[in-house]
Amino acid sequence: MYTQSFSVADNADDAKSGGLRAVSPPPTEAEIALQARFDARIDADEKIEPKDWMPDAYRKTLVRQISQHAHSEIVGMLPEGNWISRAPSLKRKAILIAKVQDEGGHGLYLYSAAETLGTSRGEMLDALHSGRAKYSSIFNYPTLNWADVGVIGWLVDGAAIMNQIPLCRCSYGPYARAMIRVCKEESFHQRQGYEALLVMMKGNDAQKAMVQDAVNRFWWKCLAMFGPPDNDSPHSAQGMRWGIKRISNDDLRQKFIDATVPQAQVLGVTLPDPELKWNEERGHWDHGEIDWDEFWATVNGRGPCNKERLATRVKAHNDGQWVRDAAMAHARKQQQRTIQEAA
Repeated sequence: MYTQSFSVADNADDAKSGGLRAVSPPPTEAEIALQARFDARIDADEKIEPKDWMPDAYRKTLVRQISQHAHSEIVGMLPEGNWISRAPSLKRKAILIAKVQDEGGHGLYLYSAAETLGTSRGEMLDALHSGRAKYSSIFNYPTLNWADVGVIGWLVDGAAIMNQIPLCRCSYGPYARAMIRVCKEESFHQRQGYEALLVMMKGNDAQKAMVQDAVNRFWWKCLAMFGPPDNDSPHSAQGMRWGIKRISNDDLRQKFIDATVPQAQVLGVTLPDPELKWNEERGHWDHGEIDWDEFWATVNGRGPCNKERLATRVKAHNDGQWVRDAAMAHARKQQQRTIQEAA
């Protein structure tokens, strides 16, 4: 699942940096040649692979973005996982179990992709569990009823697909290849969420009101998932220059709105934006202003569920330590057996 633009710095100091930075020494001739070769490959739309030379800034940007993405997949299991035991039917429970398992798998793909850049999974998880690393702010809101699960599938996963499809063309090979499978599975997630809402909208007035309430609560938060406006997104321009990011935050947000409005009309819900109207001249839907103060408050740990989500994630990690220990012990035993048989 995911996500807000992965261009949010992992800590507030980076996001609002005004401090002094160390002055780097001038590059050597060899480094200038390597940089020129790298730039030429980016301009030619070639894939950069783990063993290829890359600038430190490119590597750091990818580690931050991919690890934030992985964290979002793992933490994103929690809001919906909370409803597995309360799903309204066996069919819905089976679908939700499969969906949550998919999200866990996405996190593993992405942690593996980030590891190819030289960072360890332990380092990434330590950053998440200590609160230093960010994940998508959308997961810091509660899922109050069953309609929320459908809306997460339709809107949250729909926004994730819009953001992630361009990542299949990312300049970094392991990330791009991981995203191909992720996007295929997210497409299923979006369709099942929309189908669940279609069923509810054929129900009684209470069910219809439940769906509308969920849409009202999640709509603006989903629009914020694409990240700050382009003028306030310090990492976007460089990310696009490197081919990590292919479409700007504002353009992705507009594409999502344009695709979602007709879906809402078919569903029979009203999107909670009185300024939403078709602009014939632009060929797009105009929309109101997003509450960016709420977005930044949630990103910086002051959302309604930030502490709960992180505490639940840390507890799950600690409770699973015995599984990791057993797996490592088994691996050592197998390695020793292989050595003995080869002797």
